[in-house]
Amino acid sequence: MDQITIQSPDDMHLHVRDGAVLTSVVPHSATQFARAIIMPNLVPPVTTVKQALAYQQRIFAAVPPGVKFQPLMALYLTPTTSRNDIIEASKHPDIIGFKLYPAGATTHSEAGISSLTSIYPLLDAMQEYDIPLLCHGEVTDPATDVFDRERLFIENELLPIRQQFPALRIVLEHITTHEAVSFIEDNTQNTVATITAHHLLYNRNAIFSGGIRPHYYCLPLLKRKQHQQALITAATSGDPRFFLGTDSAPHPRHRKEATCGCAGCYTAHAAIELYAQVFDDNNALDKLDNFASKYGAAFYRLPQNTGTITLHRQQWECPKQYDFDRDKLIPVGAGDPIYWKLDVS
Repeated sequence: MDQITIQSPDDMHLHVRDGAVLTSVVPHSATQFARAIIMPNLVPPVTTVKQALAYQQRIFAAVPPGVKFQPLMALYLTPTTSRNDIIEASKHPDIIGFKLYPAGATTHSEAGISSLTSIYPLLDAMQEYDIPLLCHGEVTDPATDVFDRERLFIENELLPIRQQFPALRIVLEHITTHEAVSFIEDNTQNTVATITAHHLLYNRNAIFSGGIRPHYYCLPLLKRKQHQQALITAATSGDPRFFLGTDSAPHPRHRKEATCGCAGCYTAHAAIELYAQVFDDNNALDKLDNFASKYGAAFYRLPQNTGTITLHRQQWECPKQYDFDRDKLIPVGAGDPIYWKLDVS
């Protein structure tokens, strides 16, 4: 198969930052995806409907003329979030859910939650008003091995939440382990996961190939090959509980290539092509349409997109860098070949 046409896809987990850099990164996503769920971990965080809608307008302003792209907004769950915030969010069609960041888990997560049991009343309200919980699934105890943080979050935090709030719709974001795959498979109701292109394409060897490679450093971390294979199997299985979410996370080059570099991989430049590469490599191109375009929309109860995109089997070289305001942005796979190409004619 040298060409594939699929329904216009959705990115169910995307970071675009704010300010001048929006014009560098939003067009990459807007030319591939019909919609994207925008993460709220700005500084200060996006915690209210009013803030989210203002942020949405700034994103709209960065969309190229003539391109249809719908940013859907998530709100940042904090210790000051109230029941009224949840009720207000549930009434607005462009507010898709609340994002749970354990405090200190990742970039700009300082405003997150230190004790998950303390927000059980909020989770009860989210269950009542049927608004999803989007989880960055890692514990933050500094004594924990960083490669075990996702597994322990599932065992110690997420399983009790799942049992306590059976009707709460939960998304375990950017899963990285076979334990996460098993958790989703074992919880058949109201429990789904997003999977990134970089966790499908790479394992932790990529971070250390020929030296420290900071542009492959993300959180949750890339794991062993056995975990990578579990993710590939889940993504290409046709199971509707697994769907596309890039977690594309842009950082300026000077903040990635630093003594203490930022976590985040940038894949929005070629996201759908990278996913196509994985599905092609695993003889599953026929499953890409559902994974990228249908399953996420069904979980979030969104109408199915009506447009299509076409990809061609064509080798091209990933750009080594992009402009990023006054700095540069280094994408994942900079200078490497990519084997599928989006038709943008």
